[in-house]
Amino acid sequence: MASGFGNKLVIAISSRALFNLDASHQVFVKDGLEAYSRYQIEHEDELLEPGDAFPVVQKLLRLNENLPGDPKVEVILLSRNSADTGLRVFNSIEHYQLNITRAAFCSGLSPYRYAAAFGCHLFLSTEAEDVRSALEHGIAAATLMAPKHRTEHNNQLRFAFDGDAVLFSDEAEQIFKRQGLSAFTESEKAAAKTPLSGGPFKSFLDALHKLQAEYADADNCPIRTALVTARSAPAHERVIRTLRAWKVRIDESLFLGGLPKGEFLKAYDADVFFDDQLAHIDSASEHVATGHVPHGIANSPEYNQAGKS
Repeated sequence: MASGFGNKLVIAISSRALFNLDASHQVFVKDGLEAYSRYQIEHEDELLEPGDAFPVVQKLLRLNENLPGDPKVEVILLSRNSADTGLRVFNSIEHYQLNITRAAFCSGLSPYRYAAAFGCHLFLSTEAEDVRSALEHGIAAATLMAPKHRTEHNNQLRFAFDGDAVLFSDEAEQIFKRQGLSAFTESEKAAAKTPLSGGPFKSFLDALHKLQAEYADADNCPIRTALVTARSAPAHERVIRTLRAWKVRIDESLFLGGLPKGEFLKAYDADVFFDDQLAHIDSASEHVATGHVPHGIANSPEYNQAGKS
């Protein structure tokens, strides 16, 4: 962790995830960086519309109003803009009264390298390349995708996670992909009492758990977590024992046995769901915001070149 942040939950967000920058991005794609810079400066007094991550960021920052003492959540802007073209972004941050004061503007380069320097627990971006780079350097990261049908029913902040290759390593998933369901089931039964290794989102889940513990009344905690996994019995036991060994609380656990996840995530009312497999993302994104975690065997050249994805 970077010095000065203590035990804060630190989230990094890209400017295109926080705000809708589609129009200016098209200028960049079509006419290049110089035209993009002119466009942003000419429109810097025009407010940006909220982006895919805006509702989650609002809820995250609202947590600071619920606990006494110093703020417990920090949101940091990591942007490919320059500081000059990023003025429009900060003008919009001020308008929407988002308490975001720290930023890194990288003038076209990937800003992922500053996620570790800031001590971030999570990096959300719309740039898949930046997300992969962050994951490779040990930062929980996801490519954010908007839901096709956005609904908001409550003020609680609800995260949902896939298990293998997200919360846990992909050690078990490798067996499933290479040897099939029967081999996977037998392997998990044999290793039921052996905790799984942590995946890229373990540290983020741990930080959420510590923040939840700040609330004396667990029933009224504004943060809720769920495990939504394709596993079913008897492969459930190793998962339960792993979380117990980590001493981490998960509020809800759904063992779906391969069923599509979308309707269950809609019922849970997730703010964002993290999964490593695009097939699950497609189902989930019908109803909730999703974060693709390009990690593990399902995203490896070995698996994709074999035509199994």
